[in-house]
Amino acid sequence: MNRYFYIDPEGKQKGTFSPEELRQVQIKKDTLVWTQGMEQWMRAGEVEELNALFTGASPAADPLQLQPSSEPVRAAASYGTVPSSPMPKTWLVESILVTILPFVLCSSFLSLLGIIAIVYAAQVESFFNRGDFAASAEASRSAAKWTKIAMWIAIGWILLIIIAIILVFVFVGSMSGLGELLNT
Repeated sequence: MNRYFYIDPEGKQKGTFSPEELRQVQIKKDTLVWTQGMEQWMRAGEVEELNALFTGASPAADPLQLQPSSEPVRAAASYGTVPSSPMPKTWLVESILVTILPFVLCSSFLSLLGIIAIVYAAQVESFFNRGDFAASAEASRSAAKWTKIAMWIAIGWILLIIIAIILVFVFVGSMSGLGELLNT
């Protein structure tokens, strides 16, 4: 006997349930259901195993299936559910830029902190597609944090280089002026 997920009238995913448990929550023929082995969500009235729910016959209860499945609800997320929230920002492009550009411009090994941001940014979409929205949001926050850290370090490093160049020109200019004073 299969365990089913279903979409409630509010559009939220519920599961997993045996056919008998689905009878108790009183799903309708047009309720969308999904179980392992299905390619996409189907109406309950179209699933052969669930037809008994609508004809009045009681399916045989399997005592081994009375416990809820340990499979997380998010497993069905990649099989056609509509997520309840939009995907958080990945920060992937920004994290790559703050890693590569400062390194190219000033050869700062400190910009390699952006790699941490890239790792978190790559996890955002993966968690979201699995239906783990909390982990996706946390990965997005971590990616944003490390991207900003790498960006401010890169800005600081570039400012230090600019200040150093200005000081070199000022020093060289003052030394040439001092040399002219000594020659006169």
